[in-house]
Amino acid sequence: MQRIKLRQAGWLDRWQSLSGAILAGFLFIHLHLESSILLGKDAFYKVARMLEAGFLDPSGHGYPSVIVVFGLGLFAVLMVHAIAAIRRFPTKYKQWKILKEFSKTVPQRETNLWQLQLVSGFVLFFLVPVHLLGIVMNPGSIDPNLSAFRIVEQGFGFLYMALLPVAVIHALIGVYRLAMKWFGDKLPREKIFKGATVVTCWLILLGTTSLIVWYYTGITSLPTPLTPYSPL
Repeated sequence: MQRIKLRQAGWLDRWQSLSGAILAGFLFIHLHLESSILLGKDAFYKVARMLEAGFLDPSGHGYPSVIVVFGLGLFAVLMVHAIAAIRRFPTKYKQWKILKEFSKTVPQRETNLWQLQLVSGFVLFFLVPVHLLGIVMNPGSIDPNLSAFRIVEQGFGFLYMALLPVAVIHALIGVYRLAMKWFGDKLPREKIFKGATVVTCWLILLGTTSLIVWYYTGITSLPTPLTPYSPL
């Protein structure tokens, strides 16, 4: 029985690592694609059509159903990650007490990072599904005008303000811990930590700048009545 439990724990750890790496990679790519708004509406429009496989559509508009399929796949990976990770959550007072005592035996930074990842993961459990549901339910809204309207007029900007730092911090702590697990014997701990810190700061800066531009776009250049963006 003990051997079976150890085997299950090993499989869950592998699935957690793999799904976490996939989600972190997606976040990195997503924030850079989203930042195309910094280059203007035309740039974001072209990126959105590319993601919807517009190159396969004679009209060039693409297929929003592609976003639905991708979003559902991402949600499945998220569920695998959450199920594999939830076993690490202390659920009883005794477990919290043991964790507190154990934290005194490991470096303070490592303890703080683990606790921060625990709390941020709990917050993401509620924030990410809201974001994904909004995209999957309305895939055609990935458009310069409609996205700006959603952020400014529908209040989704507040969700993204909270989601951005929490998601980036959670993901990069995870990447740091994976790097320590896979390359800790080849790379210095400080070098891995500094690299993760630089990427964290870059992604938060990039995402924040993009969000500011989205607000500016939504306040200054939305058509009345609201219509999807059409390049000149």
